[in-house]
Amino acid sequence: MQDFDVVIIGAGPAGAHCGRVLAKLGYQVLLVEQHESFSENDFSSAGTPIDTLDRFNLPQDVIGSLWHKIVVVTTKVEKTWESTKTLGAVLSFARLREFLAQDVKANGGDVWLGCRYISYEKQEGKTIVSLKTRSRSSVIEVSTKVLVDGTGFARAVMYNKESEKPPFLSGTGIEYLIEVAPEVYQKYADSLVFFLGHKWMPKGYSWIFPMDANRLKVGAGKINVEHQVVEETQPLRRYIEMIITDYLHIKEGDYQIVDIHGSTLKYSSGLNDIYYRDNTIAIGDAVSTVNFLGGEGIRHGMYGAEIAVKYIEKYLKNEIGDFSEYQKEMLREFGTKWNLSERFAIKKYTQDTDDLIEKAVAYLSALKAEDIMDLMFYYKFEKISKGLGKYIKGKLSIWWEGMRRKVIVFFEGVSR
Repeated sequence: MQDFDVVIIGAGPAGAHCGRVLAKLGYQVLLVEQHESFSENDFSSAGTPIDTLDRFNLPQDVIGSLWHKIVVVTTKVEKTWESTKTLGAVLSFARLREFLAQDVKANGGDVWLGCRYISYEKQEGKTIVSLKTRSRSSVIEVSTKVLVDGTGFARAVMYNKESEKPPFLSGTGIEYLIEVAPEVYQKYADSLVFFLGHKWMPKGYSWIFPMDANRLKVGAGKINVEHQVVEETQPLRRYIEMIITDYLHIKEGDYQIVDIHGSTLKYSSGLNDIYYRDNTIAIGDAVSTVNFLGGEGIRHGMYGAEIAVKYIEKYLKNEIGDFSEYQKEMLREFGTKWNLSERFAIKKYTQDTDDLIEKAVAYLSALKAEDIMDLMFYYKFEKISKGLGKYIKGKLSIWWEGMRRKVIVFFEGVSR
């Protein structure tokens, strides 16, 4: 039986980054991934601010594209915010995860692909983890000092039964990776396009993200709750195909579907996940680090993994006896912003009329691209009031100009 300091179940961005950092610190790490290759579950749209690359020391070859425009399309209007500098990247989710796993190995850790988690138990003071590979019928057992649940929304390690889990808000997303003509690709090569409103995606939003040359990601995601205005909605694929035909204006046969993939989000309302049990600790989507408003999770999961590493190292050094301080820090970091995001998401995606959505975009029209970045990616919701102030100021300016012209016309008439 092999002994490890840390066994991490799940080689997503949170799990793999956790293993990467711990391996660099000199700990014996085993990173376990159920898929045999990272291309098997290449499911994330992976849009992120440009500082993510430096923040987590990511190489250029994990980048699918760079962008400096944000476009919002509603049922009736379209608004573009453009910056003179690069605002962000669309990452290749498969290449990102492969890089992180390779970095674990490069720093002395082990990575087992095609290996499925079965269970764990305590035996004579040790934590024994049972695993199974596709190539072997027998169960493999390893021992560890710390066990990490990085299994995402499945939360397979932290909860033995579905009945033990807290209530979740759930979301579903589907994405087409399509290959298009170069002239079509060039129109969207430097933009993130988001679709809001009842036409494009009630109960959520849709998107177009550029990837490698001549490939676009076209996706749609929804919250799985009833809409208070729209009585009937279409399957997600219908909205994606409508974007391709009605917005991109591409006829069937003029593009190639390279891949279709989907994913599920299960978010604990109020962040009521279990963060730890004894020497077992949960990270990433297993503790709802994905932001429910925009569905963005990669950099949040990686950041949360770094927080976890601090306490895993203290635990391994016998400086702490549990991970209660980890939970407190995670709630300090994510709690307020995520609770606000949850409320905004429920209102925007399941309660607002099209008219309210149009007005919201109008309020934000006066903001700069960097302000929109702060709002969409850094959850600085105070930017909304800034946009509203400029919107009202603009309306007053138009009113005043109209009144000024009426006064001039009036006095010109009197003088005659």
